[in-house]
Amino acid sequence: MRYAVIGQRAALVLATVLLAGCVTVPDAIKGHSATPQDDLVRVMNAPQLYVGQESRFGGKVVKVSNLNGKTRLEIAAQPLDEGARPTLGAASNGRLYADINGFVDPVDVNQQMVTVVGTIKGTEKGQIGEASYNYLVIDVSGYQRWRVSQQVVMPPQPMDPWIWYGPTRHRHGYWGPNPWYGFNMGAPAQVQTFLTE
Repeated sequence: MRYAVIGQRAALVLATVLLAGCVTVPDAIKGHSATPQDDLVRVMNAPQLYVGQESRFGGKVVKVSNLNGKTRLEIAAQPLDEGARPTLGAASNGRLYADINGFVDPVDVNQQMVTVVGTIKGTEKGQIGEASYNYLVIDVSGYQRWRVSQQVVMPPQPMDPWIWYGPTRHRHGYWGPNPWYGFNMGAPAQVQTFLTE
């Protein structure tokens, strides 16, 4: 039984590594810098040091304001994964204003998960409820709206009931019952939630 659990974990780790190797950042939010600023807490500790630098942040759009010639998204930022997707379930690490040139219909982005890339312009005073708050302001050059998707993940299927035991010092190889067979019989399926383009 212990070896079956170890084998399962090894297969899960291998699948995760293979999937991680396939993750890419969408063209719309690649930006021009190899390493755009993406640590909102660090930037907000000394925002004047980062003015003019490219940044990439993401999270949930909590408010949309249509202004003359631009649309301002208020984003509750979350850490990004290696594909620049906000990390689902992660706590917000701050708020920012993302200014997009032109009109964006609030119906398309309000309460949606997004990632924005653009130049840091500085900070601006605002409010969250009754509390005053300093927002980081980004001049957006590209953004990606994410869809929340779910999939059912079935447990690994049982292995073949027979297995080849190779030769040992005391006996020739032979076929015999597989001690791992049926280990996952009846294991429940799991639902995974993730972001897609």
